[in-house]
Amino acid sequence: MRGPRRLRWLAVAAVAAALAGTGALLVPAGEAADAPAGKSAARPSLSVETVRPELRELRVRVSANGNVAAWQEAVISAETSGLRLTEVKADVGDVVRRGALLATFSDETVQADLALQRATLAEAEASLGEARANADRARQVQASGALSGQQVGQFLTAEATAKARVDAARAQLQAQELRLRHTRVVAPDDGIVSARGATVGAVAQPGQELFRLIRKGRLEWRGEVPAAQLHRVRPGQVVKVAAPAGGEVEGRVRIVGPTVDNSSRNAIVYVDLRSAGTTLRPGMFVRGEIDMGASRAMTLPQSAVLLREGFTYVYRVGDDGRVVQTRVETGRREGDRIEVTSGLAEGVRVVRSGVAFLADGDLVRIVDAPPKAAPAAAPGAAR
Repeated sequence: MRGPRRLRWLAVAAVAAALAGTGALLVPAGEAADAPAGKSAARPSLSVETVRPELRELRVRVSANGNVAAWQEAVISAETSGLRLTEVKADVGDVVRRGALLATFSDETVQADLALQRATLAEAEASLGEARANADRARQVQASGALSGQQVGQFLTAEATAKARVDAARAQLQAQELRLRHTRVVAPDDGIVSARGATVGAVAQPGQELFRLIRKGRLEWRGEVPAAQLHRVRPGQVVKVAAPAGGEVEGRVRIVGPTVDNSSRNAIVYVDLRSAGTTLRPGMFVRGEIDMGASRAMTLPQSAVLLREGFTYVYRVGDDGRVVQTRVETGRREGDRIEVTSGLAEGVRVVRSGVAFLADGDLVRIVDAPPKAAPAAAPGAAR
């Protein structure tokens, strides 16, 4: 009896092991009927809030890059020759006023020439006085015939020659006085010294550059705007120029360049930066935005837009609670809002945030926050 019973138990164990290897389970009939229903019930992968596109006023801006330069740069040169620089009072970066002394030349030679010219003028004036007296006497006796016509003519000619000599001596005196003034190099306008070529002890020649001056301390930004956007730029428009150290400098369009570069197809827009201060310096290459006004646009929070593989997407929420990945085109950004230019209809619900954790077709649970209740009225208001 033990032999057949033992064989029976071994057969049952072998069948159980085979069933375990195939993954089959022996369950009661009632439990087996309920299992498929529980297994097919899908669970939401994420709880999300939704948002609908809103129409908002967004600023219209044109971006451009360009150099910062001086509005006008005055070149201050030597106006005399053969004189030695004895003193240089201005240096690069100095803020100077109109008429301020920048440098001086040695004036001993000029002073000597000036004194000589004054003596020459005095001598010419004395000769003129004598010639004028002789001419006056000749005019008085001309009618009496005491002097011949030739003699009278000689006296009158001597008077005119003496007068011309006085005029020439006076002109040469004025030239020496001007030369003396040129020994003092002064600022032609208010501004900032941007370059200095003057050196004490050097003998300057006429036209040699001594200083450069940024007139009024004014700078300008020369933005390169594409020809396609040029028709939208007008003088007087506000421009925000980004400073390399952070922050922005405000300016206004002064002139729109009349020509377009043949190679880059860009035109220069000159923007006046009156309040640049020390934030911007000539020679900097910076980015700016020209404000064109505002226009209405359909916008979404930036958290609702997903950038993937070079394209932008949003997740629409269907009536069945599943999300649909939708490609959209975006435009302007302002604050936490981004413009949607195409790919999305008005009134469509999209996932507000957490879009990076979703995939196309995922089931989500919508947990939109309820609208804020109106504040309760004060007790006395009901009366």
